[in-house]
Amino acid sequence: MRYLRIRSRHQPYEVAVLVTSPICGVLMLTLDVRPTSVQTSMPAPVQAAWELGLILVGVGGLLGILWPGRLSTGLGLELASVLVLGTITGMYAVALVSLWSQQSLVASSFVVAVTIGSIWRAIQIAVDLRRLVRACRCVTDLQLQGSIP
Repeated sequence: MRYLRIRSRHQPYEVAVLVTSPICGVLMLTLDVRPTSVQTSMPAPVQAAWELGLILVGVGGLLGILWPGRLSTGLGLELASVLVLGTITGMYAVALVSLWSQQSLVASSFVVAVTIGSIWRAIQIAVDLRRLVRACRCVTDLQLQGSIP
């Protein structure tokens, strides 16, 4: 059987974004302050969902990274969080591009990088989960073969 390799769940850039996301979401909700691009391009219910999404993504992602139980559960939580993070940052990039200016070009390029990084991490986690499933199947098959006379 080959060596099972799971990518580190403690990637500094991912952790930094996941720590910052709920802080930004809480500040926007409590201070009632939003970027101009968000105010002009998103209806109020979408803005509220976007802010709540930032909070949930951060909390869920950090919970997945720090999950003390089964590895697959932690990876699943982390996967869900980075997928939603990619969606939320993609929404923000579209909002920035809708107010096209030189300033929005700079900000949107950075936000798109976070979106791409989130999707990239989601792909890594999905591959790791497949490897984990294969390893569990191999162990189960070996146990079953060993128990049959």
